[in-house]
Amino acid sequence: MNKKTIRDVDYAGKKVLVRVDYNVPMDGAAITDDTRIRATLPTLRHLLAAGAAVILASHLGRPKGGPAPEFSLAPVARRLSDLLGQEVLFAADCVGPAAEAAAKALRTGQVLLLENLRFHKEEEKNDPEFARQLASLADTYVNDAFGVSHRAHASVEGITKYLPAVAGFLLEKEIDFLSRAVESPPHPYVAIIGGAKVSDKIGVIANLLTKVDTLIIGGGMANTFLAAQGFATGKSLVEADKIDLAASLLKEAKAKGVKLLLPVDVIVADRFAADADSKVVGADAIPEGWMALDIGPASGAAFAAALAGAKLIVWNGPMGVFEMDAFARGTTAVAAAVASSGAVSVIGGGDSVAAIEKAGLQDKISHISTGGGASLEFLEGKVLPGVAALSDK
Repeated sequence: MNKKTIRDVDYAGKKVLVRVDYNVPMDGAAITDDTRIRATLPTLRHLLAAGAAVILASHLGRPKGGPAPEFSLAPVARRLSDLLGQEVLFAADCVGPAAEAAAKALRTGQVLLLENLRFHKEEEKNDPEFARQLASLADTYVNDAFGVSHRAHASVEGITKYLPAVAGFLLEKEIDFLSRAVESPPHPYVAIIGGAKVSDKIGVIANLLTKVDTLIIGGGMANTFLAAQGFATGKSLVEADKIDLAASLLKEAKAKGVKLLLPVDVIVADRFAADADSKVVGADAIPEGWMALDIGPASGAAFAAALAGAKLIVWNGPMGVFEMDAFARGTTAVAAAVASSGAVSVIGGGDSVAAIEKAGLQDKISHISTGGGASLEFLEGKVLPGVAALSDK
């Protein structure tokens, strides 16, 4: 990475504003998964050991235009206190008198978490005055929030106009792994793209077709490709306006010599429900009135065989409706094949990550991205505003 990182700065006696992504799943005031908090600990420990006072800024959820108690970061401050083994102070706002007083009182070795950035609409508007107010709390800035680095928000991009800006360890790790997939990947290189809609992943598929040896397509989006081959798809999710595009992508893969694998069999259900009647049928034999909700066992085996011997695997999106156990087997089979492949494996997108964790295989994956949308845009070859704004080496 050609951007400066926290290794390049002396933090002794400095106040550092760190943009983190603590947008964690909550059940009431209880945090149900603290992966994103844990992922920032190496950066925080490095800064504290280097003699900094650390001010953390994050968003949580999608509050509508003002403070909402259910989106408060106060529970995150408590969890982070436990993880760091020291008290994490909490400011009742991220700008204004409460934030300024808390930041001013902060001493070396202390950590302060600011209240939800998105309680102010100026954050997402990248308002310069809001960015300046955030910047006024600290001497320097660190971006360790890969998950929002594709958004030109005040705490991500705007703030870098007022403070020196470098990458934290988590952001650096994300860029390093994803760069392998885009810039100079080892071969054989296999990409697995799943999820519901082709429209969400067009840019990624188009960019990967210029890089990979094999492209595997599963999930709801595979139905649109099956329809492009003239197969009947019953009541399956199909994007009718994307059938021509799917056909052109199939043609492009052939012209480029990329092996494009689609399901050869699927698990169909008579309705979209966990307890629906289901059966395995050929991908070209989906019955009228039934819908494909997962890849079938032959497809799982074929996809696993295509991963054997790969040097690099990138996976984004599940193979079916994995939230329902009856339609999770395809995703679980692919997860197991990725984990045992011996390849460098990079997984992005919340659903793929959830599937890997559900299968208990997260320790067998080289890199699990903390940013779904950001990793997709990176794989598309787009420049991420939050990364571009950091200081060059």
